[in-house]
Amino acid sequence: MTARRRSTQVTALAAAAVACVSLLSGCGALPGTAEADDDGIAVMTWAPEGTRATDVPGMPAMAQAFARWVNAEGGIHGRRLEVFTCDDHNESVGAARCAARAVEEDVVAVVGSYSQHGRSFMSPLEGAAIPYLGGYGLTEEEFTSPLSYPVNGGLPALVAGNGQQLAAGRCDRVALVRPDNVGGDQLPRLLDAGLRGGGATAAVPAADVRAPEDATSYRDAARQALEGSATGSKGGGRSCVTAMLGGRTGTFFDSFRRLVDADAPVRTASVVGGVQQSLVDRTGGSASPLEGTYATGWYPAGSDGRWDAMRKVVREHAFGDNRIDTDDPGVQTTWVAYTALRAALESLDADEAVTADTVRDALDNGGAIRTGGLTPPLRWHYEDLLAAHDFPRIVNTSVTYQRVDEGRLAAVRDGFVDVERTLEGGAADL
Repeated sequence: MTARRRSTQVTALAAAAVACVSLLSGCGALPGTAEADDDGIAVMTWAPEGTRATDVPGMPAMAQAFARWVNAEGGIHGRRLEVFTCDDHNESVGAARCAARAVEEDVVAVVGSYSQHGRSFMSPLEGAAIPYLGGYGLTEEEFTSPLSYPVNGGLPALVAGNGQQLAAGRCDRVALVRPDNVGGDQLPRLLDAGLRGGGATAAVPAADVRAPEDATSYRDAARQALEGSATGSKGGGRSCVTAMLGGRTGTFFDSFRRLVDADAPVRTASVVGGVQQSLVDRTGGSASPLEGTYATGWYPAGSDGRWDAMRKVVREHAFGDNRIDTDDPGVQTTWVAYTALRAALESLDADEAVTADTVRDALDNGGAIRTGGLTPPLRWHYEDLLAAHDFPRIVNTSVTYQRVDEGRLAAVRDGFVDVERTLEGGAADL
């Protein structure tokens, strides 16, 4: 996957997911401080905290724990890793201020961050030639800027992968519940591409159920979804409902389960950020209405042994910081991004200057970076990039299939599922 050029057909589908930033939710930020000494390596992580929208405080907290761990082991070639953090308040002005501070502090990279305001933060970073490594994957700029190095496939891979997972689950009638906005308008085509790519042609097109983003109850949307999937079960298949409402996904499923019997033959599904372990725990664990729900993610399930190193670092270096939820996809993205950063830094000669330029050169021209099996090997050479005008920086089109089983998100199948062909095939029909 990292050594071949991809088809330009993916352009339309990739572009379709750009505006869907509200569908991926993580969990908050904090204003942090660091004073990099002359021998230190300064980086920055930002995310929002204490807002009325998405908060992701675990991402900067994970960055700080990672730095404490690295420094306890002697640093990078003897140099301390210094992490600055910033709260963008989920505002464009805040994102621009965080980027300006990154320039002022002369950081060598912005790593493992979350912001919905790519236009505000990327321009200052580009002006200072500072690489943006492992963002959460919310904005167009993260997949178009030559200074961006994403570690996951963002919404294009997730939504198409969700459709393919539903197809594998024998869904022959599907209802999609999504935000009633411009971004949400693009989701049906992505989901249909996944269904078609997985062989569930009878389920295409999925019933399109529009819902408000900030509702406290989704009874009307739940009723429409139930009706939209009611013609399923043809030839032994299933009726399936997938909801992509970000942080409101749990609220929707609560409304939905109030309308159907507990043993009703309706499969529910979502993507990472919509359904995650903390939501399952809050809604009853094994007795949760989410039991049996499919969830398509970027990484292995949180219970997978490949996360043991991260959990050990959190236990030993986070000092009980309850902002860090190791099952949260935002925290996981920060861990993967810092793992990639460490590999890039260690690839430099011990006496080589560590600057934004040398870090960027290591990412552009270095070998494939391995993340302990949490992603396929990552590399951002020209031949690895997606041949798509709107999303050229995607190098990882892999997803994982998960399901809530006895109150835990668990893998449905081993390994990753590469949805590149699904994206290409769907784009041809747009």
